[in-house]
Amino acid sequence: MATCDHLDTIAAVDPSDVAGCHECLATGGRWVHLRMCQECGHVGCCDNSPGRHATAHFHAEGHPIIRSYEPGEEWFWCYVDDVAFELDVPPGPSHP
Repeated sequence: MATCDHLDTIAAVDPSDVAGCHECLATGGRWVHLRMCQECGHVGCCDNSPGRHATAHFHAEGHPIIRSYEPGEEWFWCYVDDVAFELDVPPGPSHP
């Protein structure tokens, strides 16, 4: 079973005031699904979105773990270890 060696990078982030992908909102772009960086709280769009801003954020900042920012989804993804996982933690925030 694959594991993630970057759990220590997860911080308490609260993007409750975020309405969508930071870059798409700034440029008038569109997104399919949203992902939230677990190190700094950046909200970016998924790889099915034209901008792929969550992955771009990982490449620019090196923050390894994202969490789904979709209602009802509780999974995490580590870019470095290329693994999806869930944790026994309270439900995460999601966009309205």
